[in-house]
Amino acid sequence: MDAPLIVAMWSGPRNLSTALMRSFAQRPDCAVWDEPFYAAYLKATGLNHPMREECIAAGIPDPQRVAAACLVPPAKPVFYQKHMTHHMIEGFPLDWSDRVTNAFLIRAPERVLASYVRKHEAVEAGDIGFRRQRELFDRMADKAGAPPPVIDSFDIRRDPEGALKALTAALGLAFDPAMLSWKPGPIPQDGIWGRHWYDAIWRSTGFAEAEGGLPALPAHLARLADEVRDDYLALRRHALAVA
Repeated sequence: MDAPLIVAMWSGPRNLSTALMRSFAQRPDCAVWDEPFYAAYLKATGLNHPMREECIAAGIPDPQRVAAACLVPPAKPVFYQKHMTHHMIEGFPLDWSDRVTNAFLIRAPERVLASYVRKHEAVEAGDIGFRRQRELFDRMADKAGAPPPVIDSFDIRRDPEGALKALTAALGLAFDPAMLSWKPGPIPQDGIWGRHWYDAIWRSTGFAEAEGGLPALPAHLARLADEVRDDYLALRRHALAVA
C-alpha cells in the first residue's frame, strides 16, 4: 500500500480556504483538518479573537503536539490540512513541513481585506498573512528544490473544475467531480470558530461565481494592500495555469 499523501495547504484568512477544504472533504479518499495551529497561536499570542477561549479549549494549544499530529494521517489515503500562514509565529516548529506535500492558496490583497473587515474591523498586515506566506513559500521551495504548487482563488472561482484539475494533478491526485459541490451547512471537521466566520460557506453548495474587478478600499485598507502586494505577486508568478 502506498504511503498516505499529507497535503499542507498554506493560506491567509478570507482566501477561499474553507471552501477549498470543503471541496477536498467531498472526496471519499480524503480526511481534512481545519487550522490545526489556531489554538496554539491564540494561546501564544494572547490575541483577543472572536471565541478565543472556546477555540483554545477545543484545539491543541501546544504547537509541538500539533506538529506531531500533522504527521499522523487518519485511515484514509489523503490527509488535507488547511493551515493559516500567520499562525506559524516565531518558535513554532516547521521541520514537520519538510515531510509533507506543501501547496499555497493565494488571493489578491484587496479582496482579502474587503472580506476580512466585514467580520473583524481591526486589521494589521500581520493578520492577513501575506509576508509570512511568502517566507514559508521561499523556505519550502528551497527545501524541495522546486516551487510548491500555487493556486489563486480568483482562478478557482473563475473555473472551479479547471482549477481543481490543475491543483489535484500538481498534488499527484486524480480529480474527483465530487469536489465541485457539497450540501449546505456545517460539517464535523469545521473548526468551532465556524459559528463566527463560516456563515457564507454554510449557505453555499459550491464555489461562488467568478469575481469581478478589485474592490475599492478606504485609504487605510488601501495602504495595507500596497504594503503586502509584492508578497502576493511573488507567489502569483508561480500560480498554476488554469485554461
